[in-house]
Amino acid sequence: MGAVEDREPPDGISKHFTVAVFVVHEGHVLLHPHPKVGLWLPPGGHIEPHELPDDAARRETQEETGLAVDLVGSPGIPHDAPGSPRQLVRPEGIQVEDITPGHQHIDLIYFAVPAGGWRAGADGLPEVDRREGMVWLDRAGVCAAPVTAEVLAWVDLALAEVPRRSGGAYRS
Repeated sequence: MGAVEDREPPDGISKHFTVAVFVVHEGHVLLHPHPKVGLWLPPGGHIEPHELPDDAARRETQEETGLAVDLVGSPGIPHDAPGSPRQLVRPEGIQVEDITPGHQHIDLIYFAVPAGGWRAGADGLPEVDRREGMVWLDRAGVCAAPVTAEVLAWVDLALAEVPRRSGGAYRS
């Protein structure tokens, strides 16, 4: 029998695990215009084989924004005794999205804050790599951009929850 990746999906739909990271700082969220879909989205992408979801969330954000982040959330159980299993940050949500016929993404949604050591841009917000078109937007800016109702709902939740829990930034 071949590796799991070699098997045909039983329902005929290929599924890839992905991450999306809503980075929040002082009432702003980091989004970019996605060139393929024509909508504004948070940083994110595919979880590589053998990569942990937490690591993928931080890697994708760093690659697309140039900004190191700390994930906001908590582990499944608070346990750091020697020899205990490593706890990962629980995603804020997990959703299945149809990408093309026969292809879906299982998207793990994370909230994050800029990690220490960032430099301020001209607007006073953490400087980001504009190569990907990343921009800090407040809620009004998000509403003026082409976003889906789903992205707006995640933005609203991130803007409400991250300041309340930002003391809970967690690195697994």
